[in-house]
Amino acid sequence: MEWLQRMKDALDYIEGHLEDHIQMGDIAKSAYSSPYHFQRMFYMVTGMTVHEYIRKRRLTLAAQELALARVKVVDVAIKYGYDSPESFSKAFRKAHGISPSAVRQGGVNLKAFPRITFHLSLKGDQEMDYKVVEKQPFTMVGKALKVSMTAEGEHNKEIPKFWSKSHQDGTIDLLISIAADGNVYGVCAEFEEEEDQFTYLIAVTADANSISTEQGLVVKEIPAATWAVFPCIGAMPDAIQKLSMRIFSEWFPSTGYEHAPIPNMEVYPPGDSSSADYRTEVWIPIVKK
Repeated sequence: MEWLQRMKDALDYIEGHLEDHIQMGDIAKSAYSSPYHFQRMFYMVTGMTVHEYIRKRRLTLAAQELALARVKVVDVAIKYGYDSPESFSKAFRKAHGISPSAVRQGGVNLKAFPRITFHLSLKGDQEMDYKVVEKQPFTMVGKALKVSMTAEGEHNKEIPKFWSKSHQDGTIDLLISIAADGNVYGVCAEFEEEEDQFTYLIAVTADANSISTEQGLVVKEIPAATWAVFPCIGAMPDAIQKLSMRIFSEWFPSTGYEHAPIPNMEVYPPGDSSSADYRTEVWIPIVKK
C-alpha cells in the first residue's frame, strides 16, 4: 500500500537525521505529503506527535551512548539538539527517571523507545459514508481550551471535561442563544506541533458582533474550503473518537485527498449526546494531492 511505504520512508528519514536539525517540511517531503497532512496522519495513526517521537528516539540513543561510552553529558546534549546541559538533563530525567550523569555510574534502569514500524492491516469491512461539500467562509464564536497532544491521550480526557464544565457554567446555553443554525461545534484548531498542543473550541456559527468581551468568548474565522463530511452515530465521546481514527487510518490512505491546513469540526445538533442513536457529523477540510 502506497501510504504505508510513504510512512516507512518518513521514518527512515527521521532515523537517518536524529543527530541533525530536522525540518518538518523535509520529513513530509520524504513521504510525498504536505507538512500539515503528514503531522495529522502521524498523530492519529501513532497517538503521538512527530516532535514527541523524535524526542523519545533521541533520548533513547542518548541514554545508550552515556551507558556504553566515555562521553561528556554536554557533548551528548549538543549532539541530540539540546541548547544546554540543563535542558537536556530536564528532558532526560523526565524520560528515564534519572539524571544523565547517573547513567555513567552503571547498573541503572533505562527506558528504551524503539523505532515505530508500520505493518499492513486489512480493514474496510465496515463501510464509511461521506459526502464532499463546498462551503463559503463563515464565523465561529465560542470558548477555547489549549490541550496537550501526548501519547497518554490527555486531550481525550480534557475535552470531555471541557464540555461538561461548559454545560454546568452556562456556556453552552449562552452559545445556543446566539447560534445561527442551532448546532454546537467542537473545533480543533491552531496545532502547535513543537509544543505538542492544539486549541479546542466549543463554538457556534454566529455573527461576531453578537458577542462582547465580557462574555469571555473568542472569534474564529473559517475560510472557504472543501469538506469531507462523515456521519457519526453513537454515544459521545467514544463514537466520534473512533470515527476520527478510522478517517485517518482508513479513509485518507485510500483516497486522493489530504487534510487542508485549517480547523476540522464536529457538529453537535440538539439531542441526547449520550444516546446510542445520537447523530452528529465530522467535517474534515480536504485538498487534492
